[in-house]
Amino acid sequence: MGVTHHGRTHRLDLADPTLREWECTVLHADPEQGIVLDRSAFYPGGGGQPPDHGVLLWQGVQTRIVGTRKGDDLWLIPAEGDPLPPVGSTVTGAVEDERRTRLMRTHSGLHVLCGVVFRDFGALVTGGNMEPGEARMDFNLPEVPADFKARIEELVNAEVAADRSVVVRVLPRVEALALPDIIRTQSNLIPPDEQEVRIVDIVGLDVQADGGTHVASTGHIGKVQVVKVESKGRANRRVRIRLVD
Repeated sequence: MGVTHHGRTHRLDLADPTLREWECTVLHADPEQGIVLDRSAFYPGGGGQPPDHGVLLWQGVQTRIVGTRKGDDLWLIPAEGDPLPPVGSTVTGAVEDERRTRLMRTHSGLHVLCGVVFRDFGALVTGGNMEPGEARMDFNLPEVPADFKARIEELVNAEVAADRSVVVRVLPRVEALALPDIIRTQSNLIPPDEQEVRIVDIVGLDVQADGGTHVASTGHIGKVQVVKVESKGRANRRVRIRLVD
């Protein structure tokens, strides 16, 4: 496990989130378990980001990939009724570009939101979830001003317009956890046996541990709308956002 491999699969998605097509070899194929590849750019899901969709192409045949299952190996789930590529065969993997790109924009937008709320209100994240183009993030924020929704939208879009670079690096666990405020959630979600930590740095705004895919700079996010701010308990505030374009 880790930031480069999951079981027998070398993870291309974290090394290059712009990669959409690649050649690979089928290591396992079973109608119940799924398909294991030696190399994969399919993001398997995690941290609120859903898994990628896409296809495997082989010998003039197409197998649609509609999800993943994580265990000792990274299992790709084929669409019901689609044929399985033979073990040992070379196939072309292709990620559905529009879905992945919107998820990357959405995920980076959530990090901007998190950075703004932490910087200006000192609030930690208590939960979150996303779909392509829309998302929510919950904060431990007992008190909010009357103009909170409008202020947050203005502040987030100012950071988008600033086109801040998004830099990804991998650090040893001890070095990563020594960074100030690296954990932006109320509980530390980094697995205790993980010896390397992937850091996503929106330069000048937000630095945190994260395992998802992101755009290269905040300008690629596009305009963000704060749809609603809801109270979810005495101290919990849910902020819903969506991409305008």
